[in-house]
Amino acid sequence: MSSTLISKLNSKHACIGIVGLGYVGLPLALRYLEAGYSVLGLDVDQSKVDLLSAGKSYIKHISVAPIYEAVQAGRFTASTDFSRASEADALILCVPTPLDRHREPDLSYVIASLEEILPYLRPDQVVSLESTTYPGTTEEELRPRIEQAGFAIGRDIFLVYSPEREDPGNPDFKTRTIPKVCGGSTSACLDVGLALYEQVIDQVIPVSSTRTAEAVKLMENIFRSVNIALVNELKTAFMKMDIDVFEVIRAASTKPFGFMPFYPGPGLGGHCIPIDPFYLTWKAREYDVTTRFIELAGEINTSMPAFVIQRAADVLNEQGKPLKGSRILLLGLAYKADVDDDRESPTYRIMELLEHKGALVAYNDPHVPVIRPSREYARYAGRESMPVGDGYDLIILCTAHEAYKDIDPAALSVPVLDTRGFFPDLEGRVFRG
Repeated sequence: MSSTLISKLNSKHACIGIVGLGYVGLPLALRYLEAGYSVLGLDVDQSKVDLLSAGKSYIKHISVAPIYEAVQAGRFTASTDFSRASEADALILCVPTPLDRHREPDLSYVIASLEEILPYLRPDQVVSLESTTYPGTTEEELRPRIEQAGFAIGRDIFLVYSPEREDPGNPDFKTRTIPKVCGGSTSACLDVGLALYEQVIDQVIPVSSTRTAEAVKLMENIFRSVNIALVNELKTAFMKMDIDVFEVIRAASTKPFGFMPFYPGPGLGGHCIPIDPFYLTWKAREYDVTTRFIELAGEINTSMPAFVIQRAADVLNEQGKPLKGSRILLLGLAYKADVDDDRESPTYRIMELLEHKGALVAYNDPHVPVIRPSREYARYAGRESMPVGDGYDLIILCTAHEAYKDIDPAALSVPVLDTRGFFPDLEGRVFRG
């Protein structure tokens, strides 16, 4: 039956179902629409579905126009009714895979999404998981559930894993231009998976198994995590030597070979890099392997917010002020520059630690005017972005938004602690953190 499904995918007569319409799922849905497919979006969040059904975007860097045009043309439908999964020829799962409070993998969103669509699966469909996870998830969690529902993998249902590689807000890379890795549960599954993605992605890289594809995504993000930990550690060492780590990185980057720049900061943010390494360390324990290098990097990166707090106390002390009772403004709540994505942002941890020390904390972020509800920091929901000004004892730059180039630290009567090397070095006014 794979030939029939491959033909529908290649001719773009297939209906593409996207399960989870967030920072990964929505850009992917738009790419399929752009390529000429019809798309069914499924999400449990009624507010997202309502906005999309009205042709609106809820993600700052995603334009309204293509959503509105696709809705008006009847090629894009968003719904919370998972029984409609039977209408789709392909079902691509793009749901979160966070860590639980014990820093272990939480696959509840993946399993819940599969359970929602499982009663409505039919022969000649492809199911693709894009959520980042540990090697073995597709074969150990998804495949048995689909088979228990009475389907033969590789004959009735075609199961693949293809990790997402979105970089929100990056103008140089789009969904279409980022090469895509794909692994199948069987050779027939891989053939279908390639047909699913080759019409919308410029380059699709087949690998030998779903486990290999799952490992690829972890390697990519562990590579970043380890190197960011290295420069974070170098920052603390160089600071003691009165050396600016950002100047060192700029100079080292002039070497045309053997060096790749990574940059320190106040901690890791986003849905991938702070989380993915722990997925592998957890799975490796099953094989009696201790991933010491990865775990050390995790320890360094998660310690950076505490380092920022100590630097804040030092700067305030130089002004003759204690941390307790000081008014502090945090610049940037989003985890990276010029996006509205605040998932796993280290700014939240910095805010929490400062308030625990008795500081009075506000934040400013032009991309996050109001803090949205979240699982870990629900108590901050509804807090609003405050203007930048002199009514504080200290300003801490956490995220290097382009908009902050309009701030002149020399014109402020408030010292600035810069965790990103964003502002020019200004003795007595700008402090590195």
